[in-house]
Amino acid sequence: MTPPRKALAEFVLALGDDSLVLGQRLSEWCGKAPFLEEDIAIANVALDYLGRAEKFYRYVSELEGGHRGVDDIAFLRDSRAYRNLLIFELPVGDFARTMARQLMVDAFHLPYLNRLSRSTDARIGAIAAEAAKESRYHLKRSREWVLRLGGGTVESHGRIQRAFDALWGYGPEMFEMDRHEKALLESGVSVDRSALKAKWQASMTSILVEAGLKVSDQEWSIVGGRDGVHTEHHGYLLAEMQYMQRAYPGLAW
Repeated sequence: MTPPRKALAEFVLALGDDSLVLGQRLSEWCGKAPFLEEDIAIANVALDYLGRAEKFYRYVSELEGGHRGVDDIAFLRDSRAYRNLLIFELPVGDFARTMARQLMVDAFHLPYLNRLSRSTDARIGAIAAEAAKESRYHLKRSREWVLRLGGGTVESHGRIQRAFDALWGYGPEMFEMDRHEKALLESGVSVDRSALKAKWQASMTSILVEAGLKVSDQEWSIVGGRDGVHTEHHGYLLAEMQYMQRAYPGLAW
């Protein structure tokens, strides 16, 4: 079965938006991380996500017939046109909050990308395979930081616990299937996100318990990112990220 071209483009666009927005958020730590080695490490993680975004957007451009270039897709859309999940757009907060979010998304991304690497769409599969290698390192790093913060001082323990409590309700959206993913599931292009939830919960529980942290028992959840309904933070992020292309359209280095 040939996947619907529109659904395919929208699916790839959403993956690109996830990567771009989280990459932009993580880049805010450049020059501000706790120490130099970490400053370099977190900047490299941000670059990994930006690299993924570029690859996904380039594919979107081709699927659309080249009507929009990569920079147009990245920088010349309004907030409602972005399809990133909400957890990616939240402010970085303190370092504990950044690492809590990173563990949540890394623990999802690794198994998700491993499965997506077997997509029947060769282009998506190749991007996912490369990204999975990066995510293996990302997960190792975020896990080590959560263990370090959870088992550190009273202050660090409290900060990382509060971070997970504040972010936990944004996790369920990672396992929601939108209509485009559902349309591509039968043809083997997309991955059933919902099937990954139990493994993610088990992995998160194991790490949090090892770190001496409590697994949140909160049942609230927030969704809407895939429909273009974002938090108030999204507009501020775009205002900074899009400034150069908005102020000087077509600017090239």
